[in-house]
Amino acid sequence: MSSSHNQLDTKSQAWSALFSEPMSELVQRYTASVFFDKRLWQADMQGSLAHAEMLAAQGIIQDEDYAAIQRGMAQIRSEIEAGTFEWKLELEDVHLNLEARLTQLVGDAGKRLHTGRSRNDQVATDIRLWLRAEIDLIAGLLREVQGALLAVAEKNVDVILPGFTHLQVAQPVSFAHHLLAYVEMFARDEERLADVRKRVNRLPLGSAALAGTTYPLDRERVAQTLGMEGVCQNSLDAVSDRDFAIEFTAAASLIMVHVSRLSEELILWMSQSFGFIRIADRFTTGSSIMPQKKNPDVPELARGKTGRVVGHLMGLITLMKGQPLAYNKDNQEDKEPLFDTVDTVRDTLRIFAEMIGGQTNAQTGAKEGGITVNAAAMRAAASKGYATATDLADYLVKKGLPFRDAHEVVAHAVKTAQDQGVDLAELPLETLQGFNRDVEQDVFDNALTLEASLNARNTLGGTAPAQVQAQIARHQARLQVVQA
Repeated sequence: MSSSHNQLDTKSQAWSALFSEPMSELVQRYTASVFFDKRLWQADMQGSLAHAEMLAAQGIIQDEDYAAIQRGMAQIRSEIEAGTFEWKLELEDVHLNLEARLTQLVGDAGKRLHTGRSRNDQVATDIRLWLRAEIDLIAGLLREVQGALLAVAEKNVDVILPGFTHLQVAQPVSFAHHLLAYVEMFARDEERLADVRKRVNRLPLGSAALAGTTYPLDRERVAQTLGMEGVCQNSLDAVSDRDFAIEFTAAASLIMVHVSRLSEELILWMSQSFGFIRIADRFTTGSSIMPQKKNPDVPELARGKTGRVVGHLMGLITLMKGQPLAYNKDNQEDKEPLFDTVDTVRDTLRIFAEMIGGQTNAQTGAKEGGITVNAAAMRAAASKGYATATDLADYLVKKGLPFRDAHEVVAHAVKTAQDQGVDLAELPLETLQGFNRDVEQDVFDNALTLEASLNARNTLGGTAPAQVQAQIARHQARLQVVQA
C-alpha cells in the first residue's frame, strides 16, 4: 500500500494539498453531506463498478486493478450491510467515504478508480441511478393503490352516492364511479412517472468536472452496463442539470395533491355528519379527552404532508434559478428535499393501499380491514338535495320542451317541494302536471328515482352501472398487463 500522505484518509480531504490550513470543524459540519447522502451508497457502487469495468476495457487501468476494485467493493458492501462501516464526517460525502475505504483495502487500485471522472458527474449519476429505482418502486405502489380502489369499486357498483359540485348535492352517482375518478388520477400519475423516468435514466458520468476528460472513455458502454437509455450530450449541462429532480418532484406533488383530495373526501365521509364509510381502527386514533372520538389521522396527515412535498418542489426550483454553469455547491441542497419527497410519497402510497383495500390474512388469504361502506347512509344523502332535478328537466326536454324552459319549470317544482319539505319524487302527479301538462305517470320510474338517474347516463365515461363495470374491467386489464 502507498504511503499515508498519498492516501485518502481521515486527516485531510482529497483536495487538501493546495491548502495551507485545514478546514475548520464548523465548516466541515456545514458543508458535509455524508449523513444524508450515504443512502446513495448502492448507486455509488453501481456507478463506480461500471466505470471501472469500462476503464479496464479501454486499457486505462489494468485488469488486476479492476479485479481489486471489485473485491474491495464487495468487502465494503458487506461492511455496510452488516452495519460495521464507519461513516466519517471529515470525508464529506458518500463518495469520498467509499473511495477512502476502498483505498485502505486495495491500495493504488482504489486511487485509480477516480480516473476520468469528478465528484460532479459522479454525484449526478448516483442521484439518477437512485431515483430511477425509487420511481419504479413508487410506480408499483401507485398500481397497488389503484388495485385497492378497484377492489372497493367492484363491490359497490350499485351503491348510490350523492355527487357534489360546490359541495352541494348535484346528481346521484355510483360510489364505484366516484372511486374510479381517483383511479384515473393515479393512472395519470403513473404515466407521468414513466415519462420522467426516461429523462432521469441518462448518463452524466464521463463528463468529469465540467469539460469532459482527456481519457478515451467509452461512455456509451457505461450507459449500457447501467441500463441507461442514453448519455448526456453536453458535459456542462450533464454535471449541473437538476431538471430531472425538479420534474420528478413536480410529478410527486401531483401524486400528493390527488392523495390529498381523496383524503379530504375520506375525512368528510367518515364524519358523523356524513357517515358514509368507516376506516379500520388501526388507521385512526382517539381523543385524550373525548371518549367518543375516532379521528382519521392518516388521511389528515397525508393532506398535511402534501404541503411538504409541494414545498420541496418550490425549494428545488428556487435552488436552481440563479445558478450559472456549471456545478455549484448549491446543488448539495438538492438531496434532502428529493430524499424526503421520495420517502413521503412512498410511505403515503403504501399506507393508503392498505387503508383502502385492507391487508391479506396470512391464514385465510382474505382481505381484512380497509374501507367499510355504509350504502344506506349514502342513499339517504342522495335522496336529499333534489339530486334528480336534472333528470326531470331532461324528461321534459324529451317531451319537446326547450331545455332552458324545462330548467325553469323544474326550478319551480323544486321550490314547491322545498316549501312542502318533500323530495321531487314525493310530489303528487297532479302537482307535477301543474308545472307542465306533459308530465305522465312514467316520470316516477324514468326520471325521479335514483336508479333511473344512474341508468340514464349510459354513455362512455358515465355513471351508469354498465359503464362503470366496463371501466373497472378496463383498469383491471391495464394493471394486469403492467404487472405482467
